[in-house]
Amino acid sequence: MKLKTIGLAALLLTSAQVALADSFNVSDIRVEGLQRVSAASVFNAFPVSTSDRVDERELADAARELFGTGLFDDVQLARDGDILIIQVVERPFITALNITGNSQISEDDLRSGLSDAGLAEGQVLQLSTLEEIQRELEQVYQAQGRYSARIDASVDEIDESRVRVNIDINEGAVASIRQINIVGNEAFDDDTLRDQFELNDRPGRFFGWFSRDEYSREALSGDLERLRSYYLDRGYVNFDISSTQVSISPDKSEIFITVNVDEGQQFRLGNIRFAGDLEIPETEARELVTAESGAVFSRSDITASSEALRSRLGAEGFAFANVDARPQPSADGETVDVVFNVNPGQRAYVRRINFEGNTTTEDEVLRREMIQMEGAPASTDQIRQSRQRLERLGFFRQVDVDTQPVPGESDLLDVTYNVEEQPSGSISASVGFSQSAGVIYGAALSQNNFLGSGNRVNVGAQRSDTFTSLNFGFTDPYWTLDGISRGYNLYYRETDYEDSDISTYSTDAYGAGINFGYPINELARLNFGASVEDLTVQTYNDTASEIVRYVEDEGAGAQSLKLTASWTRNNLNRGVMPTAGNYQRISLETAAPGSDAEYYKLRARAQQLFELNNDWSLKFGGTLGYADTIGNDPYPFYENFFSGGLGSVRGFTGNTLGPRTTPRGGGNDRTLGGNVLVEGSAELLFPTPFMEDQRSVQTGFFLDAGNTFLTDCYEVLDGDQSRCESGIDLSELRYSVGIGLSWLTPVGPLTFSIAEPLNDKEGDDTQFFQFSLGQTF
Repeated sequence: MKLKTIGLAALLLTSAQVALADSFNVSDIRVEGLQRVSAASVFNAFPVSTSDRVDERELADAARELFGTGLFDDVQLARDGDILIIQVVERPFITALNITGNSQISEDDLRSGLSDAGLAEGQVLQLSTLEEIQRELEQVYQAQGRYSARIDASVDEIDESRVRVNIDINEGAVASIRQINIVGNEAFDDDTLRDQFELNDRPGRFFGWFSRDEYSREALSGDLERLRSYYLDRGYVNFDISSTQVSISPDKSEIFITVNVDEGQQFRLGNIRFAGDLEIPETEARELVTAESGAVFSRSDITASSEALRSRLGAEGFAFANVDARPQPSADGETVDVVFNVNPGQRAYVRRINFEGNTTTEDEVLRREMIQMEGAPASTDQIRQSRQRLERLGFFRQVDVDTQPVPGESDLLDVTYNVEEQPSGSISASVGFSQSAGVIYGAALSQNNFLGSGNRVNVGAQRSDTFTSLNFGFTDPYWTLDGISRGYNLYYRETDYEDSDISTYSTDAYGAGINFGYPINELARLNFGASVEDLTVQTYNDTASEIVRYVEDEGAGAQSLKLTASWTRNNLNRGVMPTAGNYQRISLETAAPGSDAEYYKLRARAQQLFELNNDWSLKFGGTLGYADTIGNDPYPFYENFFSGGLGSVRGFTGNTLGPRTTPRGGGNDRTLGGNVLVEGSAELLFPTPFMEDQRSVQTGFFLDAGNTFLTDCYEVLDGDQSRCESGIDLSELRYSVGIGLSWLTPVGPLTFSIAEPLNDKEGDDTQFFQFSLGQTF
């Protein structure tokens, strides 16, 4: 590095140049030589003021202090009578800062760090700062395992007052791990212990990209802690890592790691005791302890037991409870007794509950979801359940909770819920596409949090290749303060299946309904509804024989009074794209006696998600449906279940699975649906690559299965031969595998899948790629 060395004025080494003889009273101070530095900066740093009486030593100390600011190359003092003259030579300032060669650290981050350290364009050049930055940058790269990194800094003088600073970075390559040696282990072999390491000295030949053989100091520290935990969870209480040596090859490209361990003796768990004030029955406390006497001692079991006790005390209002588990070797030298020292502290109460981040949603909408009340004992369970209720609303991408003690009050705390809002509706009816319905256009609004009120509103007019609809719906989830909901809906729906691949008939229907919901507990609720509907069926020359025969026998029109009831239990961790929890729903729909078509329709749906870690989850789901008539009339075909497509069995065209119709008039062989529905799926959810916000997107590998069945075949026209085979044959289930993605976009939900049917048969309509923009499933 090219650096210009500037010597300190002789004044700072001796008092000779001051030559001010005896002490004197300073009547005035004059500064000479300033160009960019303000006089105020000099006076602030110079510890002598007018009217001070000073001598040579005090002036020399003052000059040293001014020089120490780093603003000047030279500082000299002179005297004109009682006037003190400060003569300075300013250091050059940096007009340009050039950084080259960096890729692992962005230039913006480098410039920000250099500026914080005092090296930036427009600042005075201090060579000591430059040298220190050079050393620190090399250490940063070495912490990444780049031991061959080199930082070259040079200063180009433009003129007497300006310089250009050049920082040339050679980042070098990350040193790879050549060998990891573990010395002193007897209970476990080297391979078993090396499996605990993320760092790897033996990357796989074919799957080496999953291995990590690049060294970093932080990664090694984490591996050593994992090694320690591995032993402590297997009874080696006195395990110790006596030393760790990291050596590097002469060319600084390979790392050799040696870990020396002292395993000690394996212990089993002896007696478990409690000390302090439990505040709960000891029998209950022992049930919370997962560790068992006589088993091999495990630190993770003890830690989990301590956390369970702390959580239980928190549920009782002891928010600041402390549980300290202390292992104590017993006299026999083979077991370890554990004493849980419990200090519940003072019972805490919630002074205030605050909400932050809800720019659209009203505070009242959030507050009515609170189980934890202000003024009540602070329960960690109730605070957590309140957060989960907010997440299940589906209005928020993320909900965080923070509890803070009230200053000066040892028994009070404030609870703050920080929410991040996300789209809770869709304008998708205006612009959308579905492979089963074609282009969807019109004007519509679907909003689950209308104007931030928490009410659900959908209104609009839609039209596509297969349907036209007008609808209005409104639901107030808190019609009463105790959570009873009430909703209304009006609709007109014209469906023309002739232009689709589903069937060859059309229906016109209009109706209106009302529904109420009643909460049973924090997770479950009952819903009841009633609606009236008028429906007309229109057939064509190629309409299936079964449909024409039904219309001839039962008529083209049907007026119905529909009654519905459902039970729903929602224990999912989030309202949108959950990753853990479960969901169950059972519903019954029936056409009341007196309706033109009397029937009932049962449907059961369940979902279970297991969180494998913070990023991966297993998701299982299933739907069963059964419908039949009340009486001897045939079941209305237009109320059949359909299967296939997104939200069902992906890889098969939407609503095309099931018993085939009997074509006539040159029509195609298409599905009629069925009065029995069987569907199931298994999915492995994983983080979406290249997406920072994982809460608004969900990706997974899936296996789908499903089909519809008819327990009784429909009659066909005289002269036609029915192809129907009634009954439930699970061997007829269709299966598919693939990958799917759901993304909550600002204009509505986007869902697509790439799927391959596993057992499609002749006549099945398959689709490798399926997507929908603007429709939820």
